[in-house]
Amino acid sequence: MPDIKLVIFDMAGTIIEDHGEVLDAFAQALRVHGVGFDELELKEWKGASKREVIRHFVERENHGKSGCVEKVEKTYRTFREQLEDFYRRRVDPIPGAAATFAWCRERAIQLATTTGFYRGVSELILSRSGWKNLIAAQISSSDVARGRPAPFMIFRAMETAGVEDVRQVMNVGDTPLDLQAATNAGVRGVVGVLTGSHGEERLKREPHTHLISSVAEIPALIEREF
Repeated sequence: MPDIKLVIFDMAGTIIEDHGEVLDAFAQALRVHGVGFDELELKEWKGASKREVIRHFVERENHGKSGCVEKVEKTYRTFREQLEDFYRRRVDPIPGAAATFAWCRERAIQLATTTGFYRGVSELILSRSGWKNLIAAQISSSDVARGRPAPFMIFRAMETAGVEDVRQVMNVGDTPLDLQAATNAGVRGVVGVLTGSHGEERLKREPHTHLISSVAEIPALIEREF
């Protein structure tokens, strides 16, 4: 049996296809509320708490002036509306994700998800994909004090799944922040996948144990390395 007892997956770009929904929702919300942003910088924030992303751009635009809190909430509300509309219309699993989940469960490896989405969107995605009952721990950035790159979502997933040893945990994600959070958590497997918007050259610049094409390769990776 493998030493890994828990595999934690990011969502968009890792287990569901990323068609640019998140960046589009950010861009639309920021534009509607007159908040300036740079698309490359916005891309670097992928994987972070969505509210924290909105706060960053709003506070920078307003130089910390009064009214920021209200503007953050209005912009975040618009973002949520846009994102939920996207995912109600389309949720496409990454090819091989379902087979990887089945392989893990056959070997008593628990599955968890962590995401910068708020719980409503993560629930929507898991329900639409049919995976809700497969997941031992479903953690959103709203469940912890700070989102990625802080390791708190990973620790909360471990706590919920009843796994105490970081040496029995693999974290899988498609963004630099995923790799940073996993490194900060000290988990055994810090795995980057190339199915998101960040390419191999960008992910190589972050600490990691493995970079693979997609979650479809997780079973072979566990059998080979763990």
